[in-house]
Amino acid sequence: MGLSLLSHSLFNVSMGIYFFSFLGYLIFTATQNRKSGAISTFLLVAGFIVHSAGLVFRWQETHQTGYGYIPLSNMYESLVFFSWTIVLIYLILEFKYRQKVIGVFITPLAFLAIAIISITPSIHPRITPLMPALQSNWLTIHVTTCFFGYAAFAVSFGISILYLFRERKGEGGGATWLPSLPILDEINYKSIVIGFPMLSLGIITGAAWANYAWGSYWSWDPKETWSLITWFIYAAFLHARITRDWRGKKAAILSVIGFVAVLFTYFGVNYLLAGLHSYV
Repeated sequence: MGLSLLSHSLFNVSMGIYFFSFLGYLIFTATQNRKSGAISTFLLVAGFIVHSAGLVFRWQETHQTGYGYIPLSNMYESLVFFSWTIVLIYLILEFKYRQKVIGVFITPLAFLAIAIISITPSIHPRITPLMPALQSNWLTIHVTTCFFGYAAFAVSFGISILYLFRERKGEGGGATWLPSLPILDEINYKSIVIGFPMLSLGIITGAAWANYAWGSYWSWDPKETWSLITWFIYAAFLHARITRDWRGKKAAILSVIGFVAVLFTYFGVNYLLAGLHSYV
């Protein structure tokens, strides 16, 4: 089996494990059986390990083809990495807060990120030479930091949906299987605290890379513009939290709006707006 086939197969295996992990979290949510919760987390960790191995093999593939780059250069590779970062950040938060119920809303995001590459013909696993603008060490720094930010915001989105659902039902209104509102609010905040500096670093390194590649730090390219819009939304979230103690429903709604901006920055710009970043 060639390395290229192996890496793609490993991504598919991890996708399948993430799906079964989701089912486990669903069973845990319905039954509150601790064994189901433990199995779900075990599966998620196993899927993450397989996923990580796939990324290593993909990196080796690029060297075997003679191109030799970190696999973050196209939509296929970015979706695979996006899924990986979502799982990593969620696992960190689960081990810290011990709130496994949240996994029922986060694992589908990791699953779907990989599933998209399997059902979209235009997203293919082929390895192709990097265009000149991408042949830079800035590729690794810029894309990695951006996607860690995106992943943290994806986790925040899932938690915000849970918060809004529980808030609507009321503390004793049939949603007692969920963590309390203060806990959900706190984890939502911590997710954005992780994501915001990563996105900020991503924008800064992107500007430095743009100057290296195109001779200008900022050109108001659609992806640059929407990245800045996304940054302002989460900056507003943190500013309101710190200065006005914004919590609860308003913070959750702003988090959801922020993730919609993330999705448009990631997908909408690529497919709807032509620009310098359309190749990603």
